[in-house]
Amino acid sequence: MNLANTVLYSTRWHSPIGELLLVCHEQALCGCWFGDQAGIPDWTASALENPGHPLLRLACAQLQAYFERQRQDFELPLDYSHGTEFQQSVWQALTLIRYGHTTPYGQLAQALERPRAVRALGAAVGRNPLAIFLPCHRVIGANGSLTGYTGGLARKTFLLQLEQAQGLLLP
Repeated sequence: MNLANTVLYSTRWHSPIGELLLVCHEQALCGCWFGDQAGIPDWTASALENPGHPLLRLACAQLQAYFERQRQDFELPLDYSHGTEFQQSVWQALTLIRYGHTTPYGQLAQALERPRAVRALGAAVGRNPLAIFLPCHRVIGANGSLTGYTGGLARKTFLLQLEQAQGLLLP
């Protein structure tokens, strides 16, 4: 979908780890970035501020429940069709990493049957347009290190500790 020619709506939501910019169109949420994050797409600038849009209200309510440890999965339509075919396959694979679990980049590349594409996979993870909703914070280095999070390692640590607080995080 070409989002540059689509009517978009946005809101900013204050999470425990900083302001989030959420963007949707009539059918789905298509973006969630940290407000201070580099690389927010230019097409977001055309979004109309509308915190009352039903999808944005639903997204904010589900985020609130997630941060209050009352929700482990998100149930709203997501649109990440604005990525390349490879990026979309990586972003889809992120949805398979369950709450409280982590996956090394190499293992994710293996699951996509692209074992030599670890760097490209890392780049696609870094361009995730739906932070938290597509849980790229659950992807870790081969040695268990918390590497490569566009929102910053402090936020990645916070999110993993939030999920670990329920005793579910596995190395």
